[in-house]
Amino acid sequence: MKTKFNKIWQWLGFTFLTIAFIITTHNVAFADVSPSYQDLKYSPLPEIQLPEYNRYELSNGMVVYLVQDNRLPLISGTAIIRTGSRFEPFSQVGLGDLTGDLIRLGGTKNHTPEQLNYILEQKAAAIETSIDKTSGSASFSSLSYDLDTVFPLFAEVLQNPVFEEQQFNLQQSKYKAAIARRNDNPSQIASREFAKLIYGENSPYSSNVEYKTLDNISREDVVKFYNNYVRPENIILGIVGDFETAKMKSFIEKTFGDWQVKTPSPKLEIATPSQDKNNGIFIVNQPQLTQSNILLGHLGGKLDDPNYGTLSVINGILNGFGGRLYNEIRSTQGLAYSVYGVWKGNYDYEGMFVAGGQTKSETTSQFIRSMITEIENLRTQPVTQKELDYAKDSILNSFVFQFQNPSQILSRLMIYEYYNYPRNFIFDYQKAVKNTTVEDVLRVAKQYLQPEKIVTLVVGNEEAIKQDLESLQQKIFSVDITIPESSS
Repeated sequence: MKTKFNKIWQWLGFTFLTIAFIITTHNVAFADVSPSYQDLKYSPLPEIQLPEYNRYELSNGMVVYLVQDNRLPLISGTAIIRTGSRFEPFSQVGLGDLTGDLIRLGGTKNHTPEQLNYILEQKAAAIETSIDKTSGSASFSSLSYDLDTVFPLFAEVLQNPVFEEQQFNLQQSKYKAAIARRNDNPSQIASREFAKLIYGENSPYSSNVEYKTLDNISREDVVKFYNNYVRPENIILGIVGDFETAKMKSFIEKTFGDWQVKTPSPKLEIATPSQDKNNGIFIVNQPQLTQSNILLGHLGGKLDDPNYGTLSVINGILNGFGGRLYNEIRSTQGLAYSVYGVWKGNYDYEGMFVAGGQTKSETTSQFIRSMITEIENLRTQPVTQKELDYAKDSILNSFVFQFQNPSQILSRLMIYEYYNYPRNFIFDYQKAVKNTTVEDVLRVAKQYLQPEKIVTLVVGNEEAIKQDLESLQQKIFSVDITIPESSS
């Protein structure tokens, strides 16, 4: 019996060895003949095609874009308004934001805020309004068979808001509550204070709502701001969705065609910023922190810059998985989990080149030094062809996601008209990215990245980091973020 069992175990052992050998040799063979992901070939992305759209103007000056898309029973629309908080008096910072909120939240001549909310909730629809730094916006969305109810409400909100006193007081209270909490988040502190270093404390591009400026705003000021800027000749209206174009044109004419504003149009003088601080390290002391939030950079430019395509490629070389900052500062040196450096242009005023991240208090100066080194390397040494191709491919392949639906395309067309950009701007940009060379990157980086103008802001534990920061041999300044008390 024992001999019999021994033979069985021998047979099983031989069988397992044979199976293991077959699996191993199969895997080796498979590895030898299977292609790497790097060998995969992809067909080129299809050319991006703009959908058919209608653009026309009403007799009162309102510009209208229509994109018919009957695939789903949905309709949405947006009105871009030529206004912005940058046009508010500096003594009344917050006036534009308040006005933008209250156009919708303050009710209309025919509907209280509660009535508006109820109707929209019953229809699963939405109407929203806002005013940001450079523009205003009013939007709606609804099922297509509810358009007869929702669109007149949208027009009513835009043309006949009443800015109910109770809602005005409520929004002011919310803004004051936000002021009280604004120093709770280190990243928000960094963004806010860095803008002041670049644009200056009295610039409309870095201004912040304070208790005092809110106290200077009355309901009558909100009404005046609305009356001054929200007018048909200052509006570009775009609608996309499930409708018949001819019927929609008739509906728009019936709803907005007789809207007239008789007061003179406002002067839209756009401030041109200049850099306020040059060089220096600025510390916002937050003694409870064990890591530093760091931003460094200088004034940038606008999106219509002739080298915008190459600047975008530079962004791609610096950023993301495989980018220089990620590889060196995160992976090699282990200084930060996230790190970035971006040339950020704006449409009609100068943006910034800004780089940053978070690191331990004890490695703050090392992080800053490493960031400056990578910026300098990009200015003085040619990038590799592999880096260039990777950055260009990443940008060009992302184009398909910017044109996934008609709403995205319509929004782009409206924005280009609002800021007076050519309609084919995105395609000119695409071509510029494709044509960028290694030599272009070196030339543009040397011209646009300017270490001698870099301002550095650190939000962190001043006691733990200041002595080490002195090794960078720059002047160090403290930034006071104490919130001024309300006068009321």
